[in-house]
Amino acid sequence: MIILGVDPGTLFTGFAVISGVNEKLELLNCDVIKIPSKKSLPLRLKLIYDSLVNVIDNFKPDEFAIETAFYGKNVQSTLKLGHARGVSILAAVNKEIPTTEYSPREVKKSVTGRGAASKEQVKFMICSILKMKQETHMQSDISDAIAVAICHHNKMMSGSARNKSISWEDYISKNPSKVKFRQ
Repeated sequence: MIILGVDPGTLFTGFAVISGVNEKLELLNCDVIKIPSKKSLPLRLKLIYDSLVNVIDNFKPDEFAIETAFYGKNVQSTLKLGHARGVSILAAVNKEIPTTEYSPREVKKSVTGRGAASKEQVKFMICSILKMKQETHMQSDISDAIAVAICHHNKMMSGSARNKSISWEDYISKNPSKVKFRQ
């Protein structure tokens, strides 16, 4: 299974592609989409979308995982982050890739065991999980994207991935007692 994890942002969007077979994980690619701040927001969003479509076309992920919006004090920043998340999700949905969202706390807890872990702890654990040399200079946008992908892998392995799209036919066949027929 190949998972694309994304840490969205309007200036820096981190992404990571991991391959997971049972407990064995391999980092296939990771980088940051750097967006010039002088570009207008619509052009920045197009760059995020086009870049993620390119990653999807190159690696053909089976799953897409993204971090949910972090609600800060600056409403404008939160709104812009929502736009970046939207075009990132759109890139996956347009390629018909199942998409799941995780809160920052959920990602940290899945990777480190603590929902309030520091960025340094997250970096340490992803390097440990992936058996990589400890990367002290790794950008947090990249380490966060890797953590999102690992979180999704962990949730898939435990069978608790959230927001998995499921058809009504699947739901009805798995939950026949919840179906009520009108007379």
